Amino acid sequence: MNMLIGYGSIFLFTVLVVVVMSRGRRVDKSMSEYATGGRSFSSWFGTMAFLNTWLAGTMFISFAGLTASAGAIGFYSLSYSLLSVVLMFFLGTPVNKWGRIHDLRTQADLLGLRYNSRSVRVIAALIGVLASIPWVVLGMQSLGLVFSTLSFGQVSPYIAVVIGVLFIAARQIWTVKLGTRGLIISDMVQGIFAYGVGFLVILGLMVWLITNGHGFNEISPSLLQLPGPGSAAGPFYLFSLIFTGMMGAWCWPDLFVRMFSVKTPKTVQKSAVQAAPIMFLFSAALTTVCLLATSIPSVSDAPDTVWFILAGIGGVGMVAIAGVCVVAATMGNVGANLQAVGTQLANDVIGVHKHERIESAKGAKIAVAAITLVSAGAALLMANQVSGLIVVAFVSYQAICQLAPTLLLGIFWRRGTAAAANAAMVSGILVAAVLELMYPSPLSIPWLGGLTSGVAGLIVNLAVYLVVSMAKPAQAAEQARVDALFEGLKKKEPVSEGALT
Repeated sequence: MNMLIGYGSIFLFTVLVVVVMSRGRRVDKSMSEYATGGRSFSSWFGTMAFLNTWLAGTMFISFAGLTASAGAIGFYSLSYSLLSVVLMFFLGTPVNKWGRIHDLRTQADLLGLRYNSRSVRVIAALIGVLASIPWVVLGMQSLGLVFSTLSFGQVSPYIAVVIGVLFIAARQIWTVKLGTRGLIISDMVQGIFAYGVGFLVILGLMVWLITNGHGFNEISPSLLQLPGPGSAAGPFYLFSLIFTGMMGAWCWPDLFVRMFSVKTPKTVQKSAVQAAPIMFLFSAALTTVCLLATSIPSVSDAPDTVWFILAGIGGVGMVAIAGVCVVAATMGNVGANLQAVGTQLANDVIGVHKHERIESAKGAKIAVAAITLVSAGAALLMANQVSGLIVVAFVSYQAICQLAPTLLLGIFWRRGTAAAANAAMVSGILVAAVLELMYPSPLSIPWLGGLTSGVAGLIVNLAVYLVVSMAKPAQAAEQARVDALFEGLKKKEPVSEGALT
């Protein structure tokens, strides 16, 4: 009976999401409409799409587990998340406006425009795909924990991961059919449940903990200490975590799709302003309740399950609601990742190889299916790993942040060149990869004072970008093209009314 309640709640929620997605369905007439949803969404759709993409289901699992096992360091994710919203505000104008004027569909498409280079597009797309797949795997692993927990002992962890993989694979039927438009419409429903209902659950759990002998004074002092000078991790370890997160924040391919899909640059900026307080309240509350939960003995034995251990206080119904919260957040993140990386493969790797602009969405749909299968295989290979999942997130950030100098300096600085971008991305990812093999996450690099492999790669990356750009500046014609690109941001352009307001 308990399993029926648990699995039944997920089934009913999934049906609700599919119905809402289908009611908003429109036939995508081109690759551009499939990838951007017709650039028609208002700020609240953009806000919820950003949150449902950023605050993945693993926030309730691996990030919650980090706090439950290591303490206050778990607040690092809140720091870089808020910094990412600030960056979103400033990126809104160039990304959205260039996207509309030049019919950009992906992050790599934007870099191809900025640097007028096919090789930049391909390298950026491949880095984005390789860094995103671990997050898809992490989402499948998180769903495995959900299905294991909601079976109440009837399903083994391995079978639960298989069910999670099949669930995501089935969900991708609608991702492929409905594209970005369907994803963003579903993000509204999923986000309201994950962060609205989820926040109310968190507040209830927090009150129970404080009033039942698990207040702030019960937290072990060692869990309130942050790594700094004299710590085993090194003085720069915490800085590295936050800096890697901040630099990598707006390098994720799926988040750029969100900025392409809304109506205007002002819409992006409104979304950033709306997202900041929601993100702060939700993330701070979740991290705090997990910190309070460290005084519960069973939490230290299985920190990644802290969300479900706490939900167990309210019985089977509360556990089911907690599971649906994770599923709702995971559906948004995994769906956005798969749609974005599939589109990048079709648009920026296959399309560049064929030397043509792909106008049909068929190739992107095939790529989404292929990435889903690859991720599913990786998730099944890792099915027996049921703790320490935060490591997967750490590794992916070491890779994705290597796009930061090429991306951010390219958008805000006119002097960067294609040669600099190519050399920087390749050198950065190679340095990060070598050091990651030598000092695998979450380890830091002792002889660099606690820096992580990603930050070390970023230092080399940035240095190469600046040196090459200054030593071999763009030719006059190319610099004139880039100047015209930036000057175009100052011009007002008419914006047609979208379908969703």
